[in-house]
Amino acid sequence: MAEVLDITVAEQVAIEQAYEAMIASLRTPFSREDREQMDRAFRLANFAHRHQRRKSSEPYIFHPIAVARICAEEIGLGPTAICAALLHDVVEDTPVTTEELQDQFGERIAQMVNGLTKLDSAYQSESQQAENFKKVLSTLVVDVRIVLIKMADRLHNMRTIKSMPEHKQLKIAAETSYIYAPLAHRLGLYNFRSEFLDLCMKVLERDEYNSVARKLQETKAAREKYIESFIAPLRSKLDELGYRYRIFGRPKSIYSIANKIKKKQVPFEQIYDLFAVRVILDVPREKEKLAAWAVYSTITDAYQAVPSRLKDWITIPKSNGYESLHTTVVGPGARFVEVQIRSERMNEIAERGFAAHWKYKGVSNHRDVYEQWFESVRDILDNPNSDTVQFLGDFRANSFFNEEVYVYTPDGDMVALPKGATALDFAFSVHSMVGYHCVSILCDERIVPMSYELRNGDRLRVNTSPGQKPNPSWLDMVKTGKAKAKIRQSLKEEKRKAGELAREALLRRLKKLHVEDEKQAIEVLARHHTGGSHVDLFYDIGREALSIAQVLKPFVVEHGKLTLPAAPPPIVIGAIGAPPQEKDADSKGRRNGANRIKGHTKLLINGEPGDQLEYSMANCCNPVQGDQVFAYLTSNAGLKIHRVICPNAENLMANYDYRIMKAEWVSTTEHSFVAELKLTGLDSGKGVIERISHEIAEMDLDIRSFQIAAESGTFTARMSLLVRNTDQLLLARRGLQNLDNVSTVSRVE
Repeated sequence: MAEVLDITVAEQVAIEQAYEAMIASLRTPFSREDREQMDRAFRLANFAHRHQRRKSSEPYIFHPIAVARICAEEIGLGPTAICAALLHDVVEDTPVTTEELQDQFGERIAQMVNGLTKLDSAYQSESQQAENFKKVLSTLVVDVRIVLIKMADRLHNMRTIKSMPEHKQLKIAAETSYIYAPLAHRLGLYNFRSEFLDLCMKVLERDEYNSVARKLQETKAAREKYIESFIAPLRSKLDELGYRYRIFGRPKSIYSIANKIKKKQVPFEQIYDLFAVRVILDVPREKEKLAAWAVYSTITDAYQAVPSRLKDWITIPKSNGYESLHTTVVGPGARFVEVQIRSERMNEIAERGFAAHWKYKGVSNHRDVYEQWFESVRDILDNPNSDTVQFLGDFRANSFFNEEVYVYTPDGDMVALPKGATALDFAFSVHSMVGYHCVSILCDERIVPMSYELRNGDRLRVNTSPGQKPNPSWLDMVKTGKAKAKIRQSLKEEKRKAGELAREALLRRLKKLHVEDEKQAIEVLARHHTGGSHVDLFYDIGREALSIAQVLKPFVVEHGKLTLPAAPPPIVIGAIGAPPQEKDADSKGRRNGANRIKGHTKLLINGEPGDQLEYSMANCCNPVQGDQVFAYLTSNAGLKIHRVICPNAENLMANYDYRIMKAEWVSTTEHSFVAELKLTGLDSGKGVIERISHEIAEMDLDIRSFQIAAESGTFTARMSLLVRNTDQLLLARRGLQNLDNVSTVSRVE
């Protein structure tokens, strides 16, 4: 919060206007009693937040009003949720208590606000962020509106993120990309997911974002002209069908276009599907499917269809409720154009996700896709002792997938699973106990391995045995969060049983040593030997990997408590616990090599000269001067400098916020960095390596390593260069790209 300033008369007028505009945006009807309750919620929130301002210096109350407006206008929630949105920060940030809310607004609104309130900062956990998110998710199975309000809260925070310091922007964006974008996808909030990813890219990959945004703006007029030339011949044909409809072109998100550029390794100018044409039909529910296929037939009569790119999500909706018919046709100028055909009902579900699905609940004959997903979330939440960071990973695995595979039970019931799911995932999807006791799986009446990757149309039968139980290798065979969570839960229970005798033996020994606080002693021992896991501590003693004497050897008893004498305190920033240790066998050498500066600062870390700290460049992303970077405090290798788009960055920033530090480059060209490039092109025989090497030599750059392989007339090469900064790296990429027979040059992320 900024310094406390009294709210001016002009600001109070603006606050009242913002509130009235929010009320006017409500899509659902409300009674006089509803209006009175919303007014009371607004007055309480306005009074409670009266001394608070945001980083932008505007009165804080504008934030809950904006969140309430997103809930009303963009999700379509009703008066009860609006009250909760207006009050969502009062318990966390002001003296107002949950009990006071219950007295004034009833149990439901108080419960919703409590679900949106972060855990007390004194709560000690390996990852405070993961615990807070787990708390919010646990409300998903009670009242989904709590999660929808949380999504609106995060969306407004992302829209106003520019007022935050840059290092905080990085953390918030990484957490949003890691957690909230998958959740928006799973709840069918496509607009939210798209905006989340665009806003995250704007923070985490600003140069790429600005480049794509600028080129989209430059080509806007030509794109609109092309869309009109595509649509014009269709209008009269669609009119003949007799359905009311809307047809328009819609630009794809900056994030999705940038993703295509990366995947296809081509420049912006060669990406043609920058937009999709959408046809939205206003027809009764019972005529939707017939009308959609009639429109499809009309469009493919006018333009040549691309058969491999037909997606029918009307007959079989996606597992998040999305329904639409997608096809790609060859438009004017031989350009591929994606066409999306859907009804107004389907469009509302696509834009507002669960909120719209709930409105139409019971209208559709399809299974309740959200109830199935809520059940899988319940399964992941089932284990109260589960590791929170692992829980987040399992949740993401259960949520963030675009493609699905459809398989069938012996009775002909269809089961949708993420693409890449295995036969063992199917067994756990049927029922947890079926998964636990699975001994073999038949696909179309032939036995397949448990790791068999499912294909559309597979018909599966699971054979079980009461004596069967999961083993650690099963974790490598499954993809879904539910299966992973259930297997881990079973393995942990087996470990717990195996360590029960060891636990009793250790407690007896502690009693003999006159330890009075046994709970504290076990906590200290577990943290020292097994990273905080009591189960692993007892299990290791039980299987004799550790003896009780070894476990107790470093410790002494003082005043009835177990302590570790003369040990340097661990470096922990703002929380207890440590993430898994980084595997970086080369880190010692790298700290003393070219990537470690001696006697000269090239980085500022938390505003301090970097040469005062022990740090090294992360091997996973090899930062180069000019890259957006952050510092991460490892548990065993000092500070590591990562790029913000490092493959590990999201996980680190989303789960271990307390170990992240701000890092900034100090301008210098005295030192070199390792950057890895990947080249592809046509194999023209002799001379390929020579031309590439000559080009690098002409730029006065050193090659640290070079690998090349040829197959079927093409080659792929990987090379490590020593460069001084991102500008020099960009020049190297352009020079190599201009060579004859070189098709693509990309930096290995």
